[in-house]
Amino acid sequence: EGDGVLRGNDVRTAHMSSDLEIAQSAALHPITEIAASCGIEPQELEMYGDYKAKVKLDVLDRLKERPNGKYVVVTGITPTPLGEGKTTLTVGISQALQAHLGRKVFTNIRQPSQGPTFGIKGGAAGGGYSQVVPMEEFNLHMTGDIHAVTAATNLVAAAIDARMFHESTQTDEVLYGRLCPIKGGKRTMVPSLVRRLGRLGIPVPENEDPELLAPEQRHQLVRLDIDPATITWNRCYDTNDRFLRAITVGQSPSEKGRVRETKFDISVASEAMAVLALATDLADMRERLGRIVVAQDLQKRPVTTDDIGVAGAMAVLMIDAIKPTLMQTLEHTPVFVHAGPFANIAHGNSSIVADRIALKLAGEDGIVITEAGFGADIGMEKFLDIKCRYSGLRPNSPV
Repeated sequence: EGDGVLRGNDVRTAHMSSDLEIAQSAALHPITEIAASCGIEPQELEMYGDYKAKVKLDVLDRLKERPNGKYVVVTGITPTPLGEGKTTLTVGISQALQAHLGRKVFTNIRQPSQGPTFGIKGGAAGGGYSQVVPMEEFNLHMTGDIHAVTAATNLVAAAIDARMFHESTQTDEVLYGRLCPIKGGKRTMVPSLVRRLGRLGIPVPENEDPELLAPEQRHQLVRLDIDPATITWNRCYDTNDRFLRAITVGQSPSEKGRVRETKFDISVASEAMAVLALATDLADMRERLGRIVVAQDLQKRPVTTDDIGVAGAMAVLMIDAIKPTLMQTLEHTPVFVHAGPFANIAHGNSSIVADRIALKLAGEDGIVITEAGFGADIGMEKFLDIKCRYSGLRPNSPV
């Protein structure tokens, strides 16, 4: 009818349009208009073109006294390889409630991995006249969150191999000099090393001065002694590439024979992605990233990313990824797209952050419809048993 809103009669044509044709023929609203319609202020947006924007977590502080909206979770039976239509239903319900019944509604879904997108399943924007748009941008790269997770994950993998190499080729004194450098005429310890002392049961010296440590204490501090057979952290890549399921690293002559077998995971299977989805804010994400166990040492003690000293760098790489991305449906209702952990190896739900923001924006009379990925026997179970327990939120109704 000239306003860009799709009507029921639009589907009654001789030619049944494909999902792509429908998405590409849609008249999109600028994302600034979508944001304004749901109460997001201009300074709370970080624009990614005309039709996508990151939403800053500051909005939670502004709306902290506002009551939450109603919380609805969509689930389904165990999906087929082609999917089972949960996103289509999620978007359809949202459009019906807001565009046709006038209720204030937010739709919250996961960002799709490029693996399924380029596989038999295809994209994850919904289908028919119940889609998130721009569909191509939704399914490909979006605002780069999965790439940030990939970078953070591969940084850890590189740091593990580099640390094992240096520990095998250098003395305690050299390692100590590198990890506790002299600054301003005094040796210093970064906070992660101070925390490592605590995990080792070694008293933190006065003024955190590493020079006061005994030789054996220095040895324990600077040597992780990772057992290669116990490494559980893999590199990742957001593509279905079966020939990376088992690889050998360290074959260059410069690695001096330190060869080991490992593999690639798909990026959304990384623990960093699960952390992103379960974090409640930036500080919580940083803490969770630091607690990730990547291996055991020769004494069977856990080795964490904080022990390696890369957790802070992981958080920096993912600092923009913690902000949910605002998009729109074909009928111009707001959508938060955020995080994409697989349900079979993680918990399969969009982020706690996106749900918290949406519930505040929706307000007491509004509704947030979030999708539990995969089926009721995995995604829904983990929504209730993992996501809700961490977030403290409780759904008002399942669909």
